[in-house]
Parts: sequence; structure tokens; C-alpha cells
Amino acid sequence: MRKIIMSSFTLFSMMCITSCHSDGSSNPLLKPSPAPFETIPFDKITASDMEEAILEGIKLHNDEITSITENPEEPTFENTIAALDRSGVILNTAVLTLSNLESALGDTILMNTLARVTPQLSSHSTDILLNEKLWNRIKKVYDRKEERSDLSNEAHRLIKETYRSFAENGANLEGQQREKFRELNSRLSDLSVAFSQNVTNEMASPERRMWITESETLGLPESIKTAARNEAKSTLEAEGKADDENLYLITVFQPSYTPFMKYSDNRELRKKLYKIYNTRNSSGEFDNTKILKEIANTRLELAKLMGKNTFAEYQLQGTMAGTPEKVMNLLEQLRINYTKPMREELDEIQEYAKVKEGKDFKLMPWDYSYWTNKLKNDRYAFNDEDMKPYFELDNTINGVLGLATRLYGYTFKENKEIPVYHPDVKAFEVYNNDGTILGILYADFYYRAGKSPGAWMTEFRTETKDDAGKRSLPLISIVTNFSKPVGNEPVLLTPYEVETFLHEFGHALHGLSSQATYASLSGTNVYHDFVELFSQFNENFLPQKEYLDGFAKHYKTGEKMPEELIEKFVASNQFGAAYACMRQLGFGYLDMGYHTIQEPIEETESIEIFEEKTQEPVRMFDIVEGCMISPSFGHIFSGSYAAGYYGYKWAEVLDADAFEAFKEEGIFNPAPASRFKKMLQSGGTVDPSELYREFRGKDATVDALLERDGIKKEI
Repeated sequence: MRKIIMSSFTLFSMMCITSCHSDGSSNPLLKPSPAPFETIPFDKITASDMEEAILEGIKLHNDEITSITENPEEPTFENTIAALDRSGVILNTAVLTLSNLESALGDTILMNTLARVTPQLSSHSTDILLNEKLWNRIKKVYDRKEERSDLSNEAHRLIKETYRSFAENGANLEGQQREKFRELNSRLSDLSVAFSQNVTNEMASPERRMWITESETLGLPESIKTAARNEAKSTLEAEGKADDENLYLITVFQPSYTPFMKYSDNRELRKKLYKIYNTRNSSGEFDNTKILKEIANTRLELAKLMGKNTFAEYQLQGTMAGTPEKVMNLLEQLRINYTKPMREELDEIQEYAKVKEGKDFKLMPWDYSYWTNKLKNDRYAFNDEDMKPYFELDNTINGVLGLATRLYGYTFKENKEIPVYHPDVKAFEVYNNDGTILGILYADFYYRAGKSPGAWMTEFRTETKDDAGKRSLPLISIVTNFSKPVGNEPVLLTPYEVETFLHEFGHALHGLSSQATYASLSGTNVYHDFVELFSQFNENFLPQKEYLDGFAKHYKTGEKMPEELIEKFVASNQFGAAYACMRQLGFGYLDMGYHTIQEPIEETESIEIFEEKTQEPVRMFDIVEGCMISPSFGHIFSGSYAAGYYGYKWAEVLDADAFEAFKEEGIFNPAPASRFKKMLQSGGTVDPSELYREFRGKDATVDALLERDGIKKEI
């Protein structure tokens, strides 16, 4: 997942934390950083610094916009489009810093600070987008763009994308319509922040915990038991209660939830935890059901204001898909191909479980991971735990970073002098194969209380070049929630966690590799249904022995991962591929369901029923009353994937097709690697369809994905 905090011409969305400086020094975010490579001086900034820098940054940005609009010279690319792209640097840095730290640290002060500044950021963004003088200058440059044959292709694309972004964000509106656009965007900004913070707060609430005893840990691997015991101990200590060695704590965070659902022999506890997880934000203090209706309805109102029938129709402008019809065509094509294999998988799992559970056993969602794991272990003699000894964290870090070395010649050097926002964070200098520095990579691996769940890549600074060609280094961050080491015990990752690491590292490489001139077209600032190609592509290397032999060695014996174990992993993954695809389609259908409504969702309408109807075509299990995805579906209600969740499957089609080129030519062959590196470097400077065709020589089809998943093509 890539978190988008702020980029030019789009809405602002969304440690050493104290309320003030102890030494009275000036704000570090309002002057050049003294840290190496002018990185963020995390060791010197406070929450109040970030808030002050944002407010001052808004003023400075307004001055820059005024200097553009009041320029007496005729509008040109240089004095209007490029000048706009290069404005707001201080503001951008301050917003990225606050937003990223709020997600990574979950500090209440940061949450409150972000909540305070968000309305002002939204208003500021809208003021720019609806600035008539600025729009008139942009339009004049756009109308005369063909006269500027001296401009680079990147400059011409920036003109086009700037014009499109402003037009899609209300610049063409007049009078009361402009004010309505402003009001709707402000409302959406506030609602998104409220939704996101409710999700974070609910995850950490006592209601989302499950206390169990020693006798209830049957089936759990020792590493999971140890983590649950430590979680119980630290939680009791934090709450001022005496420790009880017989107590274990399971939470809804992935390092706890996922393995419990996979390994616990206690079906009733799995059912209980499933309901604890899937009833999040559906009632109580952090209820999101009303908020998500308001978000969906406000987005519909915004789309209609812009002359579109649905928000999806509005949102899909400037994407590879382009229209809701093309999105649904992809989802339907996958549904048709994967439904039959999915049903066969579930039937087989149920029949397997009946041997132990009895003939009346019916497979339910809290049974899937457990019995799938049992079946895989029996059929393939494979268990995720079998691979963990080969994925010791330090070796895996070297192996994941080493993938970029083998493919693109990149090298990584840890620099402990670069300030970080938490002691767990590592900072690396990243170098190109010619020895020039590409950027800085921050890696924040471990779970901690308050940290947002999941994994993501983001940035603290975007790569750009000035008129003289001097490059501003990107500051890229990847964040995961791996279990933290206990004592001298090594951290051993599951193959899923390694896959997650490879995924986020792919996003990071996209940001680090960028060789764009303008921020709006740099790095991951590409069409959202193209951006996941670069992360998902990396995942293809996980089952490749030629790659694994470089780092996947048993942490005790030093032996390389056996070929037989890798083959079992591939076979077992193919067994669950149909289920995994249908699960993703469920999210995609739900996303499109909310964003293709043509009438507002009624205040009295049940979100549970809406979700049931929307997901009916891809439903896999009987409905569990009270359990929903929507109230905690941050990707679409507080993230950047509204009417865009399909992008994961769209990009999966691309990444499978792209990796096919490497399989055909050699997975570490310099030829396809060089072509792929060009895509990484290009950012948004080239239309993604053209860029991909240049790499592959053709458009992507679903064929490679079906083959990878072991699925027979239906259509």
C-alpha cells in the first residue's frame, strides 16, 4: 500500500513529541535542515513546530501563488505551470511530516494537531484550485501548448496534467457552484480524518482484545504464544495491574490476529476473534457507519456538481481504466475465471475438515485459514512456520534490499547520523549503479501500540530537479508491523511478511528511482491503477530459488532454503489463489458499490444490508450477522483508493505479465531489468499505457496471472 498524504493539484488529505521547545530555538521546519542530506530533523521538531510550519507554509504558499497570478507578463509554461509546481515546498514538507508521524506513532497530540490543521489545509487547497486568475493563466498556457515545440515531453505532460487536475477539481465552475465545491471538499476532508482516527482508536481499544489462558493456546506456535504472553504482560503493566503468567493477549493487529486464526485449535475462540475483528467501528464511541454514509453521499454530490452521474465516473478520469465500465469488466472477467476454482477449493477444505469435525460441519470464515493450513500441511507437507527459520529479519533486510542491487545496481548504506522519528527506525543512503546518490530510505519495521495497522510506503520529500538540473533527493519511508524481538531471540518472518516487505520496497524503489524534473510527475505520482505494478512486481521474486539462495538461510544451520520447500510453497499458494482473488474482488465490488450509487444512501439504510447486496456476486461464505468490512475500510473512506480498489487486481494483471518478460529472458537478465528500471525512473512523465507497451511490446492480458495462479481460463 502506498499512502498519499499530499501532492500538487489534488486535495490535501489525509518522537520526541512535546508541546514546545525546551531551548526556545526557532522552528527547524522553517529553515534549511542541518541534518545530513537536509533530511528532516526529527530530533529537533515538536508537534507545535509542525503546526506552526503548516500555518506559516500556507501563508508563504499564498504569496507564491499571488506572485504567479499578479505577474504582468503573458502566461508561459515557465512563469505559470512550472512556477506552480515548484511552489509550497515548506508547506508540503510540514504536511508530510505531520501526517506520516501521526500514522507511524499514533500519538494523541499529533492526532489532535492533524485534526486542527486539516480544515485549513483543505480550504487552502480549494482556494488554489478555484483561483480564477490562476486558472485563466493555466488555461492560456494549455490553449497555446502546441506553439511551444521547444519544451520537453515532460513539460508538455505537466501542462496537460495541470490543466486536467484543475478542471476536474472545479476550476471550470462559476459562482455558487464554486462555493459548493469548496464546501463539499471541506466536508470530505473532515469526514476522512474522523473516519481514519476512529479506525486507529478502535484498533487499540480494550474491546478489540481477547484474553485467553494457557489451556486455550492449543495449536499456537511457540513464537506466537511468546508474543501473546509479552503483549499481556506489557498491557497489564501499562494499566497498573499485576501480571498473571497464565494470561495471554490476542489483538486485532495483524501480527496477532492472522496467526491466531491460522493456528488456534479452538474453533469458538476463532469465531469470537473473527467477530471482534469484523465488528470494528460499527457501533459505540468509534462508530463509522454514519460517517461512511456521509462520505459516500458527499462524494456523489461532488460528482454531480462536476456533471457526472457517479463518483466513480468522476474519479476514474486520469486512470488507465478510465471508466466504471472498464473496471467492472475487469472484475467480472476475473470473477468468471475464479469462481469455479474457488468453489472447488472451499468444497475440498470442507470435506477435509468433516473427517475431524463430523458430517454436519459447515465451513465458516473463521475456519478458512485454520483448515486451509491443515490441508496444505497434509497435502503438501507445508506450513508457513517451515519457512520462517530461513527468513531471519536482518538477513531478509539484506535480501530485499539486495534485489535492487541485482536488478538495478543499487546499493544501500545505513547512516546512523541521519535523525529518525523513533529508535526502531533505520535510515539508509541509497546509491545508483554509477555511484550517485538516489535518496534516503527510512525503514520502520516493528509493531508498537498506537501505530496504524498494516504496512505502507510514503515520502517525506519528493524527488525534483531545479532549472540547473540539481536533484532534490527523495526521502522515502516504508512502514510495517513485524513482531519486535524479545531478548536475544531473532525475528523470524512468515513468507506473507516477506511478501509485504517486498511489496512496500517496490513502492520505495519507485520513489527513489525517480528522475523527473517536476514534483507532480515524480516517483509514485502516477495514475493510481498503475502505481501498484511496481510493488506487486517485486512479490514475484519470493518463490524464485535463484533469488532466495542469496539470503534465505536457516538462522541456526546456515543452510539454504531447500528447493522442495519452495515448490511446496508455490503449490500451496496456488491452492488458495482462487479464494484470495475472490476476496480481493469482494473489496473491489464493495468499493464500486459505494461509488456508483446515483442516489444518496438513506440515513436509515442498513450498511450491513448494503454490503450484503453489493458483495453477493462474489460471496464465499454464509453471512455472519453484525460483521462488516465497510466501517473500517480505510482504503476507500480515508485513503486514496475511493473508486480505485480495483487497482490492486489491475496491477496484478500488469505485474504477472511484466514478470513473464523476466521469466522469458532470465529473472536477473540486465535487458528486461533495464527496461523496467526506465519505468521506475519515469514516474508520471509518460502516459502509463505507452510506458508499459514500450517495456513489454504489447498490452497486458490476464493470461499470465491465470497461469501463475494455476487457473484454467474460462473466457
